[in-house]
Amino acid sequence: MNILEYQKWITEFYKNRGWYDLNPFIRVNFLTEEVGEVSKAIRTIEIGRDRPDEATQPKEQQIENLKEELGDVLDNLFILADKYEIDLTDIMESHKDKLTKRYQ
Repeated sequence: MNILEYQKWITEFYKNRGWYDLNPFIRVNFLTEEVGEVSKAIRTIEIGRDRPDEATQPKEQQIENLKEELGDVLDNLFILADKYEIDLTDIMESHKDKLTKRYQ
């Protein structure tokens, strides 16, 4: 599945669940929450949690958790882009152009 196909799929999935109806202001707050969960997942992998009330997870499970949280971040980005009718491939191409021009 390519990025555009996934963006269309996740948009329909969110619409079917009623989650798409939330306005972009609320959606960006969900994105912020998910970025925090990515931070927690990376902390767990890199330095551990050191919490007696949490069992230590095997490294494979920690990586799977990070993948899940990164997916949640991506979904929120895809939905925000869709709400403003922005194609993810357009974002990638324009950002690539920007970086190429800046660092040539």
